[in-house]
Amino acid sequence: MSAVASTQAGDRRRWVALGVVCMAMLMNTLDGSVVNVALPVIQSDLNIPQAELTWVINAYLISFGSFLLLAGRLGDLVGRKRVFLSGVALFTLASAVCGLAEDETVLVAARFVQGMGGAISSSVIIAMIVTEFREPGPRAKAMSAYIFVAVGGGSIGLLVGGLVTETVNWHWIFFINIPIGVITLLLGNALLEESDGIGLDKGVDVLGSITVTAALMLAIYAIVSTPEHGWGSGHTLAYGGAAIVLLGVFFVLQARLANPIMPLRILRVPGLASTSVVRGLLASGLFSTFFLGALYLERVRGDSALRTGVAFLPLSLAVGALSAGITARLMARFGPRRVMLPGLVLTAVGLLLMAQIDEHSPYFPLMFCALLLLGLGAGLAFIPLLAIAMASVPGKDAGLASGIVNVSLQMSGALGLAVLGTISTDHARSLQADGDALPTALTGGYALAFLVGAACVALGAVLAFVLLRTPPPARVAASESPTRTGTARVAARESSSF
Repeated sequence: MSAVASTQAGDRRRWVALGVVCMAMLMNTLDGSVVNVALPVIQSDLNIPQAELTWVINAYLISFGSFLLLAGRLGDLVGRKRVFLSGVALFTLASAVCGLAEDETVLVAARFVQGMGGAISSSVIIAMIVTEFREPGPRAKAMSAYIFVAVGGGSIGLLVGGLVTETVNWHWIFFINIPIGVITLLLGNALLEESDGIGLDKGVDVLGSITVTAALMLAIYAIVSTPEHGWGSGHTLAYGGAAIVLLGVFFVLQARLANPIMPLRILRVPGLASTSVVRGLLASGLFSTFFLGALYLERVRGDSALRTGVAFLPLSLAVGALSAGITARLMARFGPRRVMLPGLVLTAVGLLLMAQIDEHSPYFPLMFCALLLLGLGAGLAFIPLLAIAMASVPGKDAGLASGIVNVSLQMSGALGLAVLGTISTDHARSLQADGDALPTALTGGYALAFLVGAACVALGAVLAFVLLRTPPPARVAASESPTRTGTARVAARESSSF
């Protein structure tokens, strides 16, 4: 085979491989939202008490957010393909158990394992993309595909959940993962090339791994259980305080160990920490829209599960259109920062429009335009944020950085949902106590939550304007070299890491 033909074949392989990892990410994202519209049917079928119903969602969120950092670092240590395929296999098996569940305990436990599998597979995807797609143009396009499934997949999940629940039954929202998972495993095993891990020969930071995973698990549990216990309750303060203490212990360990799971040098990488803050504020406002918007459509407007899913199509289509190459071309011409800032502003405006809804608002034009702006804003903001975050990360730490990016997204999404959900519930109760009818009170609660979400994204835009800068070409080039030492062995290893 000639050199040109070999290059073309390698290029085709990496794009097909990108599709494989995005299939896995789509499954993970779908299962974060697909259950929302099916919850009433699941509750009725399995006789789940209202107070315990949220655990069908929370079990997934807790495990997904808790294992991202550990799994990302394991990808650096033992090989990303191995970690990715292990996560897909675990996710697929857990999906089968979810579909077969006939009682609440089995379903919640399987959802926890499903979230763990999703975390393991998705934790290394960004690392695989940035180490395979080194050129700025192809990398931006590859990141666009990732962002589409990571962000747009949430609203697609509402549509899939509504369609499957109404046409078949709720069990199939989990069963549809099985053929997708099997195909992903087969194609992934054939197309993905393993990266040589840094190695476990210097010892594994077992204590640090346990500490950070436990800290994240306690933190997310404290966050997602606040609607039930309250922010100032002993329950929330105890679990939140324990999480803070464990995080403090974790950072002390990382500073002292010779082979830590999270070398603290990663926090000094330009753009990684600051983009995590901005991304967190963006996710806090945006991701709560899926949950609160679905509640508004179903509980106030009385829409069916399918109609609720269709209502979110403007958001998905907008993210998809921008991810098809528009955002990548805009970044190439104007730079990530100049594309990201308008995206943050559009997202804040979309949330402000959502805050104008009332119980008599027609879907069009108000909610339609709001969701369209949210999709345009997300499509313009998330990709540049990801590009800036990963631009200066050494290849040997790409898995860890990928985990940090995902942790910031999932933690802030869980926190945003808990905070905005609590604000919505408390305000609705107050309005109902003052004499408002239930639909009016519910809508008032949702509107206030959207307003707070808009403020979060607006703050993110201000911080992005102050803190974030487009990485200069020299820095981007440096990030594409696998390590700062530039050894030939690591360079060869990273060149086949997808």
